[in-house]
This record gives sequence, structure tokens and C-alpha cells, in this order.
Amino acid sequence: MKKRKVILVTDGDQHVQRALEKLAKQLGARCISQSQGNPSRLTGKQIVDLILQTPYDPVFVMFDDGGIIGEGAGEQALRYVATHEQIDVLGAVAVASDTNNQEWTKVDICVDYDGNLTTYGVDKEGIPEWEFGRVNGDTVYCLDQLSIPIVVGVGDIGKMRRRDDIRSGCRITRKAIEYILERSKRDENKKLHTDFSEAE
Repeated sequence: MKKRKVILVTDGDQHVQRALEKLAKQLGARCISQSQGNPSRLTGKQIVDLILQTPYDPVFVMFDDGGIIGEGAGEQALRYVATHEQIDVLGAVAVASDTNNQEWTKVDICVDYDGNLTTYGVDKEGIPEWEFGRVNGDTVYCLDQLSIPIVVGVGDIGKMRRRDDIRSGCRITRKAIEYILERSKRDENKKLHTDFSEAE
């Protein structure tokens, strides 16, 4: 049973949809446009069904809690997708927000609004904060509870003081996705090398 390679994105407004659709075309990926919504409207099962219908991967999928405290519809769907037996999660883009609920997640790396990789968290504008390795967001609460290989933090997709504007190629979001794709290729090559060595 072939698994579909998926990148999870913890935001679902129209700016995010347009950015991911554009990047999917540029990077030879697919975007589940129907997963757009603030909050998410589709269930995890519905999203998995759509992912399995795509002709190729990787597939970008959006999840959004719409400001709901705790685990809302977006996170419930995210959890379902991330743990499904036919889904291979390559990584997640954790989107920062001005959440008053103080929901946060650990991140492996962030891309700030200048396009620099940083071990500090970033805020909604993509500006580095003082804390290492964490991002505050609306739909990030359950990421720490899931086995996700790499989590990359970014500011508000499609915005960040126009640094991630779709007219300039959404360069911050693109860098985050490319980082996940490059990391997954390294991990896959490492696994192939290990399997080959063990076979000898």
C-alpha cells in the first residue's frame, strides 16, 4: 500500500490557499484547495479521501481552528490525517498568530521575514522572538503529540509585511516547504543507505 507524502500547514485562510496553490505549481506538488477554511470545514476522513485521489504528491493540506480554544475542528482533522496509515507526513509548517490562548508548539527551525533560518521562534509578522524553538499559534497545539519528522515555524503566510506576498513568490513559505522537502530527501537517502548496508 503506497503512502501519500503530505505537508501539513496550520492555517487555512484565503491568503494561505492562494500561496500554497501557487507554490504547488512551482514545486511540482499538489494542494488540497478544499481544505481551505477558517475554521476548517472538512473532517480528517474527508481530507484523507481527497489526498488519496491526487495523481501525485507531495500534497499540501491546510488546517485551521479559527481561534477555538483547545483542540478544535482543524486540529482534530490534522490529528486524523497525520496518524492515518496511508499518509506519510514529511513535515509541518507551523504558522504563528497573535493567539490569546497561548497555544504553542516546539519547532525545529523557523524562517523569519527576511528569509533567514533561525532557531528562535517567530511572531505573526515573521520577526524573531526571544524564545528558542517554539511558536505561538492557533492550530499548533497537537503538533507536539504527533510523530512529525520536521516542524518549521513561519509568520502569517502570504503576509509578513508583504515579505511573503504572492506577487513576490511567497518566498518565506517557499523556503519553509523547500526545507521540509530537502530534509525528507536526506532522511530517505539515509534510510536507503542503512537498509542497503544491513542487507549486505
